[in-house]
Amino acid sequence: MPITKLGQRRQVVIPKALCEALGLRVGDFVEVKRTRSAIVVKPKRLVDPEDTLTPEEERIVARGFRQIKRGQYKTWDQLKRELGHESLQGCGKTTPAAARRPARAIASGL
Repeated sequence: MPITKLGQRRQVVIPKALCEALGLRVGDFVEVKRTRSAIVVKPKRLVDPEDTLTPEEERIVARGFRQIKRGQYKTWDQLKRELGHESLQGCGKTTPAAARRPARAIASGL
């Protein structure tokens, strides 16, 4: 079992073999807990609940990607015209050339 030393700022070096085995990289977060006579360090992935999709939202997004792959999409201008909403006119920050490109080209950055 490797032994490591507590540094000036209470830093501990985790041996390379352990980091590789756990997939830890510089900048990763870890949880540090105290048990009765030990310190437990566990890898943690921090995800804001606001940044995750519900299962229903995941299905909707997947369906949208399938539609785009099949060529079933509309440009932003087409959508605005079909909805007929004056409030959408001028909405979005697209240049005239970008406004004429199909949605899949805009999404891929082409």
